[in-house]
Amino acid sequence: MSHIAVIGAGIVGVATAFELQRRGFAVVLIDRDAPGKGASYGNMASIAVTEFMPASRTSVWAQMPKWLLDPEGPVRIRPSYLPRLTPWFLRFLEASRPSRVKALEAAGAVLCRRVYEDLDPLLKAAGLSGLLSTEGCLSLYADEAEFKADREHIEVLERFGFRHDILAGEAIRDLEPALTTKIGRAVLFPDNRSVADPYRLVVALAEKFQALGGKVETGEVVGFEEGNGSVTAVRLKDGRRMAAATTVLCAGAYTGRLSRLLGEPIPLETERGYHTQIMSPGVSMRHSIIWPARAFMATPTAGGIRVGGTVEMAGLDAPPDFRRAKVLVKRAKEALPDLRADDASEWMGHRPAMPDTVPVIGPSAKRRGVLYATGHGHLGLTYAATTARLIGDLVAGVEPPIDLKPYRVNRF
Repeated sequence: MSHIAVIGAGIVGVATAFELQRRGFAVVLIDRDAPGKGASYGNMASIAVTEFMPASRTSVWAQMPKWLLDPEGPVRIRPSYLPRLTPWFLRFLEASRPSRVKALEAAGAVLCRRVYEDLDPLLKAAGLSGLLSTEGCLSLYADEAEFKADREHIEVLERFGFRHDILAGEAIRDLEPALTTKIGRAVLFPDNRSVADPYRLVVALAEKFQALGGKVETGEVVGFEEGNGSVTAVRLKDGRRMAAATTVLCAGAYTGRLSRLLGEPIPLETERGYHTQIMSPGVSMRHSIIWPARAFMATPTAGGIRVGGTVEMAGLDAPPDFRRAKVLVKRAKEALPDLRADDASEWMGHRPAMPDTVPVIGPSAKRRGVLYATGHGHLGLTYAATTARLIGDLVAGVEPPIDLKPYRVNRF
């Protein structure tokens, strides 16, 4: 039986390991932490099928100077990290060409259109369908000007056929009574559902993987062994080695360090995201909410309300700046005036970001026996089941249901 090593026990890695194990492969899942303790622990619990637009589009980067000068803006770059970020940022600008943006939108839409086709069977197979909500997401606008400023997003969704309903006035508060009356327009995305607890989802999926015979090993990967031009084993910091006919790199923002060990550097950065988990919020919510002009999201999850958003570029090693989380709560209170945040905890995690916003899914261009499943940005939870399906097909020698060329590792 072929042995497969899956490196990274976030939602993408665990979903991939589960998919491979249930297809009959012998799989070991390797992470330096327990399953779900990385970015998957604190994501915004959203199956965000409408949020595939590339961040490199002109309307975004044209606002960068203004955002970067605002200490409470939606994007922050720590000055000391700017020299290291420059090569990534140049690729980000290159991906803003109109023709390139159109191609990137299409690549994201292809993945998002099939999310539930892959997610529903995976959850059902794991006995976890009950963790997925039936409610959608509301995008909020204070007035017509804010709504028009987000019209580009709506037009892209219309072009690709994603469901949405435009609401006004009391129809908004009929769905979410706790919202302020200052919200004049909203768009309901009924297919942007959420999960009851993203960390619990990863842990439960890992337990199902183990129940099928899969192995979970805790250890830091520091190298690879090769034979006949193919990776044959994974080496851990404590001296252990894990033999593997196939190795799948799913280590999120840390995948770049691993790919460099294979002589295949990829332009992968970390978008540091913050959240505040409020356990006694004083309000109830059915839907998740996004307020584009205020750059925050709030989701009912993990037994309370989670408020998150913004992007901080500061690398993998800098300490958190929890002022970012406090700004988000302040903005959430604009939308939910009765929100109380006394019983709350703050968190920071590393989202793996490619400069063109499109993940890397597919084989290494330099090493046989290596596959990549990384760079999902803020859509790791959204894309996890589809990524697992695609990697499963590649390992099994089955023709994938979509063209994987847009997601190849050597596209830059």
